[in-house]
Amino acid sequence: MTTFAIVCLLVLTLSIKVQFETPLGFTVPTQLAFIPLLFAVSPAVVPIAVALAFLLAQVPGLIRGTSRASRLVLQVPNAWFAIGPATVFAIAEVNPHHATVALLIIAFAAQCVVDFVVAALLHDVGKIVIPKEIINKPGKLDPEEWEIVKTHTVEGQRMLDQVGGFMREVGLIVRSHHERWDGGGYPDGLAGEQIPLEARIIACCDTWNAMRTDRPYRKALAYDVASAELTSNAGTQFDPSIVDILIGIVEAEEGSAPATATPIAGAA
Repeated sequence: MTTFAIVCLLVLTLSIKVQFETPLGFTVPTQLAFIPLLFAVSPAVVPIAVALAFLLAQVPGLIRGTSRASRLVLQVPNAWFAIGPATVFAIAEVNPHHATVALLIIAFAAQCVVDFVVAALLHDVGKIVIPKEIINKPGKLDPEEWEIVKTHTVEGQRMLDQVGGFMREVGLIVRSHHERWDGGGYPDGLAGEQIPLEARIIACCDTWNAMRTDRPYRKALAYDVASAELTSNAGTQFDPSIVDILIGIVEAEEGSAPATATPIAGAA
Protein backbone atom coordinates (compact mmCIF):
# COMPACT_ATOMS: atom_id res chain seq x y z
CA MET A 1 0.00 0.00 0.00
CA THR A 2 1.15 3.54 -0.71
CA THR A 3 1.30 6.16 2.02
CA PHE A 4 -1.85 7.78 0.61
CA ALA A 5 -3.68 4.44 0.67
CA ILE A 6 -2.66 3.84 4.30
CA VAL A 7 -3.86 7.33 5.26
CA CYS A 8 -7.19 6.70 3.50
CA LEU A 9 -7.53 3.38 5.34
CA LEU A 10 -6.89 5.04 8.70
CA VAL A 11 -9.34 7.86 7.94
CA LEU A 12 -12.00 5.27 7.03
CA THR A 13 -11.25 3.44 10.28
CA LEU A 14 -11.73 6.65 12.27
CA SER A 15 -14.90 7.59 10.37
CA ILE A 16 -16.49 4.31 11.43
CA LYS A 17 -16.27 5.44 15.06
CA VAL A 18 -17.81 8.89 14.41
CA GLN A 19 -21.57 9.01 14.88
CA PHE A 20 -24.04 11.67 13.73
CA GLU A 21 -27.47 11.75 15.28
CA THR A 22 -30.45 11.53 12.87
CA PRO A 23 -34.21 11.63 13.51
CA LEU A 24 -34.23 7.80 13.28
CA GLY A 25 -31.06 7.04 15.24
CA PHE A 26 -27.52 7.75 14.05
CA THR A 27 -25.26 7.23 11.05
CA VAL A 28 -21.53 7.27 10.34
CA PRO A 29 -19.67 9.25 7.62
CA THR A 30 -17.99 6.23 6.02
CA GLN A 31 -18.82 7.40 2.48
CA LEU A 32 -16.65 10.51 2.87
CA ALA A 33 -13.64 8.31 3.63
CA PHE A 34 -14.53 5.45 1.28
CA ILE A 35 -14.37 7.51 -1.92
CA PRO A 36 -10.70 8.54 -1.49
CA LEU A 37 -9.84 4.93 -0.62
CA LEU A 38 -11.54 3.78 -3.82
CA PHE A 39 -9.06 5.92 -5.77
CA ALA A 40 -6.07 4.91 -3.62
CA VAL A 41 -6.01 1.12 -4.11
CA SER A 42 -6.77 -1.28 -6.94
CA PRO A 43 -10.44 -2.33 -7.35
CA ALA A 44 -9.69 -5.91 -6.30
CA VAL A 45 -8.27 -4.70 -2.98
CA VAL A 46 -11.06 -2.22 -2.14
CA PRO A 47 -13.50 -4.62 -0.39
CA ILE A 48 -10.60 -6.19 1.55
CA ALA A 49 -9.33 -2.77 2.62
CA VAL A 50 -12.82 -1.71 3.73
CA ALA A 51 -13.27 -4.94 5.71
CA LEU A 52 -9.85 -4.34 7.31
CA ALA A 53 -10.94 -0.82 8.31
CA PHE A 54 -14.02 -2.19 10.07
CA LEU A 55 -11.87 -4.75 11.88
CA LEU A 56 -9.33 -2.10 12.94
CA ALA A 57 -12.16 0.06 14.26
CA GLN A 58 -12.88 -2.67 16.83
CA VAL A 59 -9.32 -2.79 18.21
CA PRO A 60 -9.80 -0.02 20.85
CA GLY A 61 -12.85 -1.82 22.20
CA LEU A 62 -10.93 -5.10 22.36
CA ILE A 63 -8.08 -3.43 24.24
CA ARG A 64 -10.47 -1.78 26.73
CA GLY A 65 -12.42 -5.01 27.11
CA THR A 66 -15.68 -3.36 26.01
CA SER A 67 -15.92 -5.49 22.86
CA ARG A 68 -15.60 -9.24 22.38
CA ALA A 69 -13.28 -10.86 19.85
CA SER A 70 -16.23 -12.93 18.61
CA ARG A 71 -17.77 -9.72 17.23
CA LEU A 72 -14.93 -9.31 14.75
CA VAL A 73 -16.47 -11.75 12.31
CA LEU A 74 -19.65 -9.63 12.29
CA GLN A 75 -17.68 -6.68 10.92
CA VAL A 76 -16.73 -8.34 7.63
CA PRO A 77 -20.24 -8.03 6.04
CA ASN A 78 -20.00 -4.26 6.60
CA ALA A 79 -17.71 -4.18 3.55
CA TRP A 80 -20.54 -5.26 1.22
CA PHE A 81 -21.18 -1.70 0.08
CA ALA A 82 -17.68 -1.64 -1.48
CA ILE A 83 -18.33 -4.65 -3.70
CA GLY A 84 -20.56 -2.83 -6.23
CA PRO A 85 -18.20 -0.02 -7.33
CA ALA A 86 -15.11 -2.27 -7.08
CA THR A 87 -16.78 -4.80 -9.39
CA VAL A 88 -17.68 -2.12 -11.93
CA PHE A 89 -14.09 -0.89 -12.17
CA ALA A 90 -12.74 -4.44 -12.25
CA ILE A 91 -15.04 -5.49 -15.10
CA ALA A 92 -14.32 -2.30 -17.04
CA GLU A 93 -10.60 -2.82 -16.38
CA VAL A 94 -10.31 0.90 -15.66
CA ASN A 95 -8.50 2.58 -12.81
CA PRO A 96 -10.89 5.01 -11.04
CA HIS A 97 -8.43 7.83 -11.78
CA HIS A 98 -9.08 7.30 -15.51
CA ALA A 99 -12.81 6.59 -15.30
CA THR A 100 -15.27 8.61 -17.34
CA VAL A 101 -18.14 10.43 -15.68
CA ALA A 102 -20.50 7.75 -17.01
CA LEU A 103 -18.45 4.97 -15.42
CA LEU A 104 -18.31 6.82 -12.10
CA ILE A 105 -22.09 7.15 -12.17
CA ILE A 106 -22.43 3.43 -12.91
CA ALA A 107 -20.07 2.63 -10.01
CA PHE A 108 -22.16 4.77 -7.66
CA ALA A 109 -25.34 3.11 -8.94
CA ALA A 110 -23.77 -0.31 -8.30
CA GLN A 111 -23.09 0.69 -4.70
CA CYS A 112 -26.72 1.79 -4.30
CA VAL A 113 -27.92 -1.52 -5.77
CA VAL A 114 -25.80 -3.54 -3.34
CA ASP A 115 -27.04 -1.39 -0.44
CA PHE A 116 -30.64 -1.94 -1.52
CA VAL A 117 -30.24 -5.70 -2.01
CA VAL A 118 -28.74 -6.10 1.47
CA ALA A 119 -31.57 -4.02 2.99
CA ALA A 120 -34.19 -6.00 1.05
CA LEU A 121 -32.78 -9.29 2.32
CA LEU A 122 -32.67 -8.06 5.92
CA HIS A 123 -35.84 -5.97 6.09
CA ASP A 124 -37.74 -8.52 8.20
CA VAL A 125 -34.79 -9.67 10.30
CA GLY A 126 -36.53 -8.32 13.41
CA LYS A 127 -39.22 -10.98 13.09
CA ILE A 128 -36.70 -13.41 14.57
CA VAL A 129 -37.75 -12.15 18.01
CA ILE A 130 -41.49 -12.41 17.30
CA PRO A 131 -43.06 -15.66 18.66
CA LYS A 132 -43.56 -18.22 15.89
CA GLU A 133 -47.14 -18.86 16.95
CA ILE A 134 -47.91 -15.24 16.04
CA ILE A 135 -45.94 -15.22 12.78
CA ASN A 136 -47.57 -18.47 11.62
CA LYS A 137 -51.07 -17.81 12.97
CA PRO A 138 -53.56 -18.90 10.27
CA GLY A 139 -56.22 -16.33 11.17
CA LYS A 140 -56.23 -12.57 11.78
CA LEU A 141 -54.09 -11.22 14.57
CA ASP A 142 -55.78 -9.70 17.60
CA PRO A 143 -54.78 -6.12 18.61
CA GLU A 144 -52.24 -7.30 21.19
CA GLU A 145 -50.58 -9.69 18.72
CA TRP A 146 -50.50 -6.97 16.07
CA GLU A 147 -48.69 -4.60 18.43
CA ILE A 148 -46.08 -7.31 19.04
CA VAL A 149 -45.58 -7.83 15.30
CA LYS A 150 -45.15 -4.10 14.75
CA THR A 151 -42.08 -4.12 17.01
CA HIS A 152 -40.11 -6.10 14.39
CA THR A 153 -38.98 -2.94 12.60
CA VAL A 154 -37.40 -1.43 15.71
CA GLU A 155 -36.02 -4.82 16.78
CA GLY A 156 -34.48 -5.24 13.33
CA GLN A 157 -32.77 -1.86 13.60
CA ARG A 158 -31.54 -2.69 17.10
CA MET A 159 -30.01 -5.96 15.90
CA LEU A 160 -28.24 -4.30 12.98
CA ASP A 161 -27.04 -1.44 15.18
CA GLN A 162 -25.33 -4.04 17.36
CA VAL A 163 -23.46 -5.32 14.30
CA GLY A 164 -22.43 -1.72 13.62
CA GLY A 165 -20.82 -0.02 10.65
CA PHE A 166 -22.66 -0.20 7.35
CA MET A 167 -25.38 -2.29 8.98
CA ARG A 168 -26.46 0.78 10.96
CA GLU A 169 -27.42 2.43 7.67
CA VAL A 170 -29.31 -0.70 6.66
CA GLY A 171 -30.99 -0.57 10.07
CA LEU A 172 -32.47 2.86 9.27
CA ILE A 173 -34.10 1.36 6.17
CA VAL A 174 -35.30 -1.70 8.09
CA ARG A 175 -36.88 0.58 10.71
CA SER A 176 -38.86 2.52 8.10
CA HIS A 177 -40.11 -0.14 5.67
CA HIS A 178 -43.60 -0.14 7.23
CA GLU A 179 -44.05 3.63 7.14
CA ARG A 180 -46.87 4.86 4.87
CA TRP A 181 -46.80 7.61 2.25
CA ASP A 182 -49.73 9.32 4.05
CA GLY A 183 -48.00 9.19 7.45
CA GLY A 184 -50.17 6.45 8.91
CA GLY A 185 -47.45 3.80 9.20
CA TYR A 186 -45.12 2.73 11.99
CA PRO A 187 -42.99 3.09 14.05
CA ASP A 188 -42.37 6.84 13.54
CA GLY A 189 -45.33 8.06 11.49
CA LEU A 190 -43.09 9.39 8.72
CA ALA A 191 -44.80 10.66 5.56
CA GLY A 192 -43.88 11.20 1.92
CA GLU A 193 -40.22 11.76 1.20
CA GLN A 194 -39.39 11.73 4.91
CA ILE A 195 -39.36 7.95 4.44
CA PRO A 196 -36.02 6.69 3.07
CA LEU A 197 -36.30 5.90 -0.65
CA GLU A 198 -35.02 2.36 -0.12
CA ALA A 199 -37.71 1.75 2.51
CA ARG A 200 -40.41 3.00 0.12
CA ILE A 201 -39.20 0.64 -2.59
CA ILE A 202 -39.03 -2.33 -0.21
CA ALA A 203 -42.55 -1.59 1.10
CA CYS A 204 -43.97 -1.70 -2.40
CA CYS A 205 -42.07 -4.80 -3.51
CA ASP A 206 -42.70 -6.63 -0.24
CA THR A 207 -46.44 -6.03 -0.50
CA TRP A 208 -46.49 -7.26 -4.10
CA ASN A 209 -44.63 -10.40 -3.06
CA ALA A 210 -46.98 -10.94 -0.13
CA MET A 211 -50.06 -10.69 -2.34
CA ARG A 212 -48.63 -12.98 -5.03
CA THR A 213 -47.54 -15.81 -2.71
CA ASP A 214 -49.49 -18.24 -0.54
CA ARG A 215 -49.84 -17.20 3.08
CA PRO A 216 -51.08 -19.14 6.15
CA TYR A 217 -54.33 -17.13 6.05
CA ARG A 218 -55.01 -17.15 2.27
CA LYS A 219 -53.93 -18.30 -1.17
CA ALA A 220 -51.92 -16.07 -3.47
CA LEU A 221 -53.95 -13.37 -5.20
CA ALA A 222 -54.37 -13.36 -8.97
CA TYR A 223 -52.14 -10.98 -10.93
CA ASP A 224 -54.93 -8.56 -11.86
CA VAL A 225 -56.28 -8.42 -8.29
CA ALA A 226 -52.85 -7.77 -6.77
CA SER A 227 -52.12 -5.11 -9.39
CA ALA A 228 -55.42 -3.35 -8.69
CA GLU A 229 -54.79 -3.49 -4.93
CA LEU A 230 -51.34 -1.96 -5.28
CA THR A 231 -52.62 0.79 -7.58
CA SER A 232 -55.55 1.63 -5.31
CA ASN A 233 -53.15 2.25 -2.43
CA ALA A 234 -50.79 4.51 -4.39
CA GLY A 235 -50.67 7.91 -2.72
CA THR A 236 -51.90 6.57 0.61
CA GLN A 237 -49.85 3.54 1.63
CA PHE A 238 -47.24 3.70 -1.14
CA ASP A 239 -45.18 6.26 -3.01
CA PRO A 240 -47.21 6.61 -6.26
CA SER A 241 -44.12 6.99 -8.45
CA ILE A 242 -42.70 3.70 -7.16
CA VAL A 243 -46.05 1.97 -7.71
CA ASP A 244 -46.03 3.16 -11.33
CA ILE A 245 -42.52 1.80 -11.86
CA LEU A 246 -43.28 -1.52 -10.18
CA ILE A 247 -46.51 -2.00 -12.12
CA GLY A 248 -44.63 -1.28 -15.33
CA ILE A 249 -42.07 -3.95 -14.48
CA VAL A 250 -44.56 -6.63 -13.48
CA GLU A 251 -46.76 -5.88 -16.50
CA ALA A 252 -43.78 -6.56 -18.74
CA GLU A 253 -43.14 -9.84 -16.93
CA GLU A 254 -46.69 -10.98 -16.14
CA GLY A 255 -48.88 -9.02 -18.52
CA SER A 256 -50.06 -12.23 -20.10
CA ALA A 257 -51.11 -13.73 -16.76
CA PRO A 258 -54.67 -15.11 -16.67
CA ALA A 259 -57.28 -12.64 -15.46
CA THR A 260 -59.00 -15.03 -13.04
CA ALA A 261 -59.64 -13.09 -9.89
CA THR A 262 -59.10 -14.30 -6.35
CA PRO A 263 -61.04 -12.50 -3.60
CA ILE A 264 -58.89 -10.42 -1.30
CA ALA A 265 -58.82 -12.02 2.13
CA GLY A 266 -56.86 -10.21 4.77
CA ALA A 267 -54.22 -7.53 4.52
CA ALA A 268 -51.16 -8.20 2.40
